[in-house]
Amino acid sequence: MTEPKKIVLLGATGSIGESTLKVLRKHSDRLQLVGISAHTNGQKLANIAREFKVPYAYLAPSAGRAEGFPSSTNLDRSTDGLVSMASLPEADLVVIAVVGSSGLSPTLASLEAGKDIVLANKESLVLGGHLVMQTATQNKVRVIPADSEHNAVFQCLQGENHRDLDSIILTASGGPFREFPLDELRNVTVQQALNHPNWSMGNKVTIDSATMANKGLELIEAHWLFGLNPKKLEVVIHPSSIVHAIVRFVDGCCLAQLSPPSMTFALQHALLFPDRAEGVNTSLDFSNPLDLQFKPPSMERFPCLRLAKDSLIHGGSAPLVFNAANEVAVESFLLNRIGFLQISGIIEQTLSKFDHQTKNDLQTLLYLDSEARRIASQLIGPNS
Repeated sequence: MTEPKKIVLLGATGSIGESTLKVLRKHSDRLQLVGISAHTNGQKLANIAREFKVPYAYLAPSAGRAEGFPSSTNLDRSTDGLVSMASLPEADLVVIAVVGSSGLSPTLASLEAGKDIVLANKESLVLGGHLVMQTATQNKVRVIPADSEHNAVFQCLQGENHRDLDSIILTASGGPFREFPLDELRNVTVQQALNHPNWSMGNKVTIDSATMANKGLELIEAHWLFGLNPKKLEVVIHPSSIVHAIVRFVDGCCLAQLSPPSMTFALQHALLFPDRAEGVNTSLDFSNPLDLQFKPPSMERFPCLRLAKDSLIHGGSAPLVFNAANEVAVESFLLNRIGFLQISGIIEQTLSKFDHQTKNDLQTLLYLDSEARRIASQLIGPNS
């Protein structure tokens, strides 16, 4: 019998982490959890360590006291522990499911250590796409996408010649405000924005879905993953979230990947690739009618998507600045410090403060990220 793949799961306590654990429970004969990390939720991390008998765990020093971990788990609380976990010698595959720009350093550490990665942290490619893909190529390892849209493209391209690829269409549900009256968007509450019609996600990603900043970030991610010109990347509104992406070839034929709106489908495919096995969730039932409507998004309704597309076309540091400003603005919105419509305004103003030259070394990228956050925070102000 083949030895199970040894998995490190960075961001084990978040929504992607929870979905990954469902796959691990389903396929414990194929997948073995050897390392886990969390930023704040020490109790939940300890529970995971006990359930899966995980030999290595990392909990950020800022998380406070660590209690409940089994004696068999080697717990790391050092400042560089996340990077160490990302390059754990025992690991065959590292799942990058941490949230935000903090995912870039462990992503690079995994690749430099010769590990294939399952990438569920889009910000790593938004910040340092060239650096990440170059590092993967140099170390002859794979970046397997775990976002449902990019994993869908990845599946559609298996066995295809890349030169035959014409364009990629990513689908978006449109979030809770796709039909909302435009003049009422200024009064949207945090609770309304967090009420996603299809997906169960963390707060930050759910707000990004409401503004469609997430789809903008996914366009940037797709550019680096699949090497397409930005003008060959499209977004369509698909309210039912059944079709996750469409690949168009030069002959005009299109391939699409369909599955119910659950992250377990994409994650299982990424974790078991190139193999397949019975899924965690039930597949689509084609004996019942399926809603396969598609329509273009309104840039007036979703200015964050427009800003992300413009950033991708401009290149240089623009995608990085877009992401940093968005993270700061979304955090402020969640704290009721700014209104929903102010998110895009903060992003646009922050973008205007940079000349967006191309930088590809890690320290400069992290510095620019920090500067963009500082400027966005200044624009919001202390008492907004």
